[in-house]
Amino acid sequence: MIFDLLLFQPKNIVSIIVVISALICSQNARGGDQIRVGYGSLSTSYAAIWVAGEARLFQKNGIDAEVLYLESALVRTALITGDIAMGGMSGTTMAAPRLQGADPILIASFLNSLQYRLVVRPEIKTVAQLKGKRIGVAGFGLGAHRGAQIMLARLGLNPDTDVVMLQIGGDPTRMSALINGTIDASVFNPPLHNRAVENGMRILANIEDMGFPVQASALVTTERFIKKNDDVARRAIKSIIESIHLLKTNPEFTKRSIRKYMRFKDERDTEEAYQVIRDVVPKKPYPTVEGVKAVLDELSLKLPAAKTAQPREFMDTRFIEELDRSGFIDRLYK
Repeated sequence: MIFDLLLFQPKNIVSIIVVISALICSQNARGGDQIRVGYGSLSTSYAAIWVAGEARLFQKNGIDAEVLYLESALVRTALITGDIAMGGMSGTTMAAPRLQGADPILIASFLNSLQYRLVVRPEIKTVAQLKGKRIGVAGFGLGAHRGAQIMLARLGLNPDTDVVMLQIGGDPTRMSALINGTIDASVFNPPLHNRAVENGMRILANIEDMGFPVQASALVTTERFIKKNDDVARRAIKSIIESIHLLKTNPEFTKRSIRKYMRFKDERDTEEAYQVIRDVVPKKPYPTVEGVKAVLDELSLKLPAAKTAQPREFMDTRFIEELDRSGFIDRLYK
């Protein structure tokens, strides 16, 4: 079922926390307010986090930030347990645990729509041929799973009964599984889908052609963290807004960051990734009510609490609003 892994299971959580602790072991004290900022996918939609780290914008604003890659659900678990202060994840990834009593909250949006391509094995030529096939996703209830469900439904298939969903891991794992034939299809953001095509795979559908607004990649923290560290959260958002400006206006620096974090060797991949994110990331990174509502509408099929939940309860935009009203964001682009 879609949300089997969203429910808190103590025996699993203990193991996950051990993994997280190993990944983010403490370092010697450095200057500034120390926080860890995680991201859960090797997607350019999180480039604003990477650029903020590489350009030392967090440090510029008095924050000693450690930027960490925590694959798939680990970033959500680390945020909820307090091992990281903020995390880059999709609206779906943060909304389900909030509906179940946890306190993650959206504080900025990197992407207000999905960009997934449905990539299939070369022998699959039509939508009908997907029936009974294995679709690989990062984890149930996470962004890739959500994207696959939307695309399959829009193509006329029932994602619960017409295909076999397998949770097998992040982008590199799914890419390898697809090319090797362990799975028959998966979804990838640009430009990663091009790697599959270069290995003989086919693009069956593009979610951008389907007109589906949804809260995709976002910066998420917890209400607990804001209550205790509201000024740190404010300065973190300032850093992200400055990072978005740098991303849009300094292509060479941004491409170096993308190349480093996505481990690109082909300059074409780097260039395409930059062109995509430059055009879609908003200058003023407000989450949207419509995007969160779309997330809740889908979650309501499995989580009854989503039916009466209000989208604004899932976001805290006070820090963006303060900087916006002050004219800070507009001045960056003058």
